[in-house]
Amino acid sequence: MSWEFIAGQFAVQFSLWWVIWPAILLGIVVGILPGFSPQNTLIMLLPLTLAVPVEQAFAFMVSLYCANHLSGGVPAILVRIPGSGGAAATTLDGYPMTQKGQAQQALVLSFVASVFGGLITTLATLALLPWLSQIGLYLRSVEMVVVMLFGLTLIAVIAAKDTLKALIAGFFGLLIGVIGTDHIYNAPRATFGFLELFDGVPLVAALIGLFAVSEALVMIEEKMIVTVEGRERAMQSNWADTIDGLRISLQKWWHIVWTAFVGLFIGLVPGAGASIAAFVAYQQSRLWSKTPELYGTGIPEGVIAPESANNGVTSGTLVPMMALGVPGGTTSAVMMIVLQYHGMVMGPRLFQTNPELAYGVFVAMAVAYIFMIFTILPLARYMARIVLIETTYLAPIIILVTVVAAFSERQYLFDMGLALLFGVIGYIAHKTNYHVTAMLIGIILGPLFEQYLVRALRLSEGDVMVLFSSTLGNILWGLLVLSLVLPYARKFRKSASRS
Repeated sequence: MSWEFIAGQFAVQFSLWWVIWPAILLGIVVGILPGFSPQNTLIMLLPLTLAVPVEQAFAFMVSLYCANHLSGGVPAILVRIPGSGGAAATTLDGYPMTQKGQAQQALVLSFVASVFGGLITTLATLALLPWLSQIGLYLRSVEMVVVMLFGLTLIAVIAAKDTLKALIAGFFGLLIGVIGTDHIYNAPRATFGFLELFDGVPLVAALIGLFAVSEALVMIEEKMIVTVEGRERAMQSNWADTIDGLRISLQKWWHIVWTAFVGLFIGLVPGAGASIAAFVAYQQSRLWSKTPELYGTGIPEGVIAPESANNGVTSGTLVPMMALGVPGGTTSAVMMIVLQYHGMVMGPRLFQTNPELAYGVFVAMAVAYIFMIFTILPLARYMARIVLIETTYLAPIIILVTVVAAFSERQYLFDMGLALLFGVIGYIAHKTNYHVTAMLIGIILGPLFEQYLVRALRLSEGDVMVLFSSTLGNILWGLLVLSLVLPYARKFRKSASRS
């Protein structure tokens, strides 16, 4: 595709600013509210997207989708409540920065990493679309087993601080993850007779309970979120803190780039998603860091890595939908429905029959990220003020909004009760120093790991060696072993040098 054609598509998408701006603002609001996913919003607005021309519909959907991924890190940083599963890893270093009075800098780091991570990978997707569309074909169940293990190793990373408790929390999360229908015999497991659990534990209810409700319960015991020193610093915040966040982001530009491509790579795989990408990027960021012991204490890299990967996923998930006709996730499935209603047939032929739409989707995504630069950055200073609200007012609002969000996902009253139950579990975990993030990793990745493992073993008639039958899979196995061995090798070198 010629650069003149791409330039023309950029001109078309910029002319749709009146569609993109409202979508961005709505996506930011939806992303900040835990549990309110972009697919639910798009489903509610489905009549609107069906009534307008397909170019306007897709510009709106893509812009809302990107803005949602960007803003999910806001509550994760300010109140340790991820707006989505992809922002769960952001809490590990984002919230400690808030407690130290660096909420504004943390928000700026998140915004810059999200915008440039998403923009870079979108432009890369535009340039490499014919080749990227084939990657999903090479990542089969065997390779995905190893990718899941990359995410699960983050439990071991967390366990470095308190090994036994982190491993117990991770194992408990894996046990929760097996609740639901068996992948082989379709028999219910550990559902206790509840039909609502036949599809497994709903992620939104678990996420809201473990982070939002439990954190609100912890807040009730404290007057303020931040420390006394952090409060003083937050009250004195000004535009200089925004500029400081921009400065740090520019210094970490290479970190933004390579973690964004981690997200793009994982996003190309149908069924993978932002949660996996964020956890894997955080784990790899810590692995290759010269100061891995500082992760979890509030360092910029711990915010940049998951947020950049989280937004690198956005363009990746649309590639299998556009090129293969296979939706990369729930949101892209909703987008696919809209396109099919307008008479568009997904697949390789789309790039020959309607290149304006096929390439225009990714151009619209790039334009949305450009607009977000000027939309979100000025808001960082004012968003950071949320941490100054007394917890006696903030905690009830969080519980009310998030419990309603748990209901809105599937519209089951059962999910509201489940969110409260997970809230109690999360609260007990907080008080006893069991890491809720390790628990969430098990809940998210456990079922996916089982699904890909069972699928690979069924295709090989139970032969375990199938896991080592792929060249790409063996390369990933080698990288996995390296990621597990390298931290211990570094510790050995440090101890040897000291002695």
